[in-house]
Formats: sequence, structure tokens, C-alpha cells
Amino acid sequence: MPDEIGRRELIKLGAGAALVSTARAAGKPKFFTPAEYLVVDELTEMIIPADEKSGGAKAARVADFIDSTLAEAFEQQHRDLWRKGLQPFLTATPEQRLAMLTDMSGKDDLFFHDLKGLTIRGYYTSKIGIHDDLGYLGNTYQRDEYAGHLPNETLAGPDKPR
Repeated sequence: MPDEIGRRELIKLGAGAALVSTARAAGKPKFFTPAEYLVVDELTEMIIPADEKSGGAKAARVADFIDSTLAEAFEQQHRDLWRKGLQPFLTATPEQRLAMLTDMSGKDDLFFHDLKGLTIRGYYTSKIGIHDDLGYLGNTYQRDEYAGHLPNETLAGPDKPR
């Protein structure tokens, strides 16, 4: 990967940063630079993409969740891990980013592990993740059988080990 960002990439990053800054009601990112925010937004969507059932990580605003989490992180080394981990992605194309993520997923990579963990946590604590994807109905009366109920004949015992 080249060390320098070309003119076209710089224009793309600038245009993307402008879109992010106008789209976010809260203003600029708290921890990430605008370019880093765009990359995190893209990476999280690669991990949890939108489908016919629910919106993906972008729709759930997972990048906002990660940005806030890192802005409030107690340990500097956690923030340093993200700065260092994002570096190769900043100048990569979307295809290269996907290849890097795929490669990292097969290894014991701390950055990938944290990226994936925070993506999952941010997604499944959002309205989209909880209600649309998981179908959580909230505090409602459950009729008939439901996931928390096992009929007596299926319960394990000394004569019926699981």
C-alpha cells in the first residue's frame, strides 16, 4: 500500500467526511477523525450488513457507538489499539479492506477481535438489532410455547441425560 494518499482518495475522503458531518445530529465524531469514522462505518457494515430482515450496522449507527465507547475509554492503550489498527484501512480500497478483514478474522488479531466485539455489542443494543433482527417484543404476555419453556417430557433428568 502506498504511504501517500492520492488526490482522488483525498477528495473521496473529504466528500465522505462532509456527508458524515451533515448527517450526524450530534456533530463531529468524539474520538475518530472524519476519515477514521467513515472507515469504521464501512468496516462495521461489512461485519453486519443490511439484509431483507433488518438494517445493518450503518443503519444501527454502530460507528457512533464505537466512537462514544472509545472517547470514554479509561485505558489509553485501548484507543492506541484502534488508531494503529485503522491505519492500513485508511488508504485501502473497499475490496482491500474486505480482504484485510477476512485475513484478520483467521488470525488472533486484537484489533479485529475488538472491532467485531464492539460491532456486535453496538448492533444488538440498538433498536434495529433488538427489535428488527431479533424480533424482541418487549414486556409482552407470551402465549403458547416460547423459547424459555421446555415441556416436561423434554426436561433432562437422571434417566434422560442431554
